[in-house]
Order: sequence, then C-alpha cells, then structure tokens
Amino acid sequence: MNEKTGVLLALLSSMLGGGAAVATRFLIGGVDPLTLAAVRFGGGALCLAPLALLLRPKWPSRADLPAVAGLGFLFYGVFIAFYNLALSYTTVARGTLALSTLPLLTMVAGALLGVEALTARKTAGVLLATGGVALALTASLGNAPEGAWRGDLIMAGATLCMALYNVYARPFIARSSALGFLTVGMMAGGGALILFTLVSGRVQTLLAFDAVQVWTGLYLAIGGGALGFFLWVVALRYASPTRVANTITVNPMIAMAAGTLWLGEPLTASLIAGLVAVCLGVWLATTEWRNTARN
Repeated sequence: MNEKTGVLLALLSSMLGGGAAVATRFLIGGVDPLTLAAVRFGGGALCLAPLALLLRPKWPSRADLPAVAGLGFLFYGVFIAFYNLALSYTTVARGTLALSTLPLLTMVAGALLGVEALTARKTAGVLLATGGVALALTASLGNAPEGAWRGDLIMAGATLCMALYNVYARPFIARSSALGFLTVGMMAGGGALILFTLVSGRVQTLLAFDAVQVWTGLYLAIGGGALGFFLWVVALRYASPTRVANTITVNPMIAMAAGTLWLGEPLTASLIAGLVAVCLGVWLATTEWRNTARN
C-alpha cells in the first residue's frame, strides 16, 4: 500500500463521516450528546473487539499503551462528545464547515509541536480558510437555529482534538498495527462512554428507539464508527497527517447535500462560499508541502 492509496482510504472515511453527521443531527433531538457518543464509538468498539480477537493484530507495546489509550480517550471520548454537543446547537452544514478546517488545525498543531514547519504560504492558506469559514457562518446566522454560534465554537474545539490526534497517532500506528491501535483507542474512549451510559441510567433511552432510530444508530456504530475510523487510521499509517486531514473537506459536501435533502436544512450561498474558501485555503497551504515532499 502506498501514500496515494492511504489518501483514497481517508477520502472514503470522510464520506462515511459526512453521512454520520447527518445521522447524528437526525438522532440528537431525542438523545443527549454523551449517550449518542456511546452509540457511535461504544458501539464501534463492540464491533471491533471480536474482529481484533479473531484476526490477532499486532497490539501497541506495553510502553505505548498509556499514550494510545490517552489518544483514544481524547478522540473517541472527548472529541465525539463535543462533536455531538455542537450538532445539537447548529446545522449539519454549519457544523461540518467548521470541521473542514481540520487540515489547517492539523498543520498548525504540527508546527507548534515541531512536526511540520508553518511557512508564509501555509499561514496564508490558514488565514484564507479561517476567514472564509468565519464569514460564511456569520452571514448565514439568520437562517441558522437559535444559538447556532455556540455549536460552531464547540465544533472548533472538537476539531482541535482531532488535529492533535492526527499529529500524535502516526508513530504509535507504525509501531503496532492499524487494527490494534484503533481497537485499544476506541475501547478506551468508547468503553468510558458505555460505562457512563450504564451508571447514569441512560440505557432506557436506547431501549426506547424505534426501528428508524435503531438502523441510524447501527450506521453510526458500524459505518461512522468502526469502519470509518479503521479506514482513517490505516490512512494515517501510509500518508502524512496533513494529507489525510485534507480529505475532510469532502465531509461538508456530503453533509450539506444530505442535510438539505433529508433534514430540510437551509443551504445558503454564504455556506457554499465558505466551503470554497476552505478548499482554496487547504490547496494554498498544502501545495507547497507536496512540492517539498517530491524533492
């Protein structure tokens, strides 16, 4: 497997993530964010565990286990709680547009941690995309739910969690395996969410799901959880964090279209302009990196 294949896998993962955003927005009206997080990543962990036991992948070393579990809790626990909470305030289109700044936050986090230098061109790309998102979200507030700005800010915090995960994960994946790394991490984050759901009595909410909610929850656990992030972790093994994160711009495209068709959410010209600005900003910031990588 080469870097190009890794990017294609990340692209497929981002497409599944766009569908998961719509599923989350559909369910969030009747389920609190933490219980819904347990459905997605607690359910995802339950899907991965028997598969990992059957395939016996290379597990993280004893020395790496605390860090891998910590990354899992950060992403599959903290990130998803923020993500779901954000979508309880804002629309799928606005939320995923804020999430699409992931490549730029990954780049900034990598620069601050000494992983990747932040040049003038990359800085210009970051400013262009961030400005486009800010302008789009501000201009479309009139068509957004009340308090949508809270969701947008919370999604920015969630995106930072994902950026840190991208930057720190790759060496641990390389020393173990994609399935072993993902299973340990998702069991740490998803397991904590399952435990919280059990001790807080929230299981009754899940038992009251109707057929449509059950099928939507299964998609979240299998497609948006286990499969989606298995593909993401495999992609991080073979491609750089920045290139993998670049594929997240597909997420709002899928989410905006599906949110408009199935949830009746408004799709405004300012949101589309913001997405274009993000794509241009990502292109501006990453083309220099690609040229450097070839030399």
